Amino acid sequence: MRNAVVMGVIGLMLSGCTFNFPLFPGPGPLQETQVDGTGKAKVLLIEISGMISSQEKEGFRSTPSMIASVKEQLTRAAKDEQIKAIVLRINTPGGTVTASDIIYHELKTFKTNRKVPIIASIMDLGTSGGYYIAAAADKVLAHPSSVTGSIGVIMLTKIGVEASAVTSGPRKDMGSPFRTMTVEERAIFQGLIDSFYQRFLTIVQEGRANLQMEQIKRLADGRIYTGEQAKEAGLVDEIGYLDDAVEVAKKQAGLTD
Repeated sequence: MRNAVVMGVIGLMLSGCTFNFPLFPGPGPLQETQVDGTGKAKVLLIEISGMISSQEKEGFRSTPSMIASVKEQLTRAAKDEQIKAIVLRINTPGGTVTASDIIYHELKTFKTNRKVPIIASIMDLGTSGGYYIAAAADKVLAHPSSVTGSIGVIMLTKIGVEASAVTSGPRKDMGSPFRTMTVEERAIFQGLIDSFYQRFLTIVQEGRANLQMEQIKRLADGRIYTGEQAKEAGLVDEIGYLDDAVEVAKKQAGLTD
């Protein structure tokens, strides 16, 4: 029963091998796990799976948030000169604006500092905040059966039981679930949504040099796309599987094994 601004959906020279830094099976330091290959150089596989949020994951044991996990993986990777490329395995319907933007920023910062290619591989879902994060990649691949797009921002409001509030100002309880939003308040919230949406469009344009802003705006009306439709529209570069994304990453990094 609260307001949330969310990125809404329906609902990365020598020889190389692929490594995976798992997203914390439980509290404790990251453990490097080899997935495939025999070379000394590494392609780092990062999971972006589930709702994108800054909150710790609840369960039998709480685990660090997606932001904390990705940041720690990138911090370790920055110190490992054998890492020559990154593959993002994306399977998410989206999440909060800020969490998506922070992960995007961390990836762009890593790429600037290390100068290694980042390849995004969209699995089942790579919508909204998932696509926002994919925009940090040099190339984006989608499965033939992927669903992507949903470029936009939504604020959800529910009106619940009747209540009264004592506030320090007339706008302090804006968006309260206990009363209907006024016309003026709706305009204020719409301004916030429009601002977030414009940043989303800018992020997409930076990642999609093949598209003009007017094209992006036509594509970014909140609709979803299959992998094939996204490729036709220019939102992804190739149709392929995770193995294909690894091969693209190796090629971009100049790796052979």
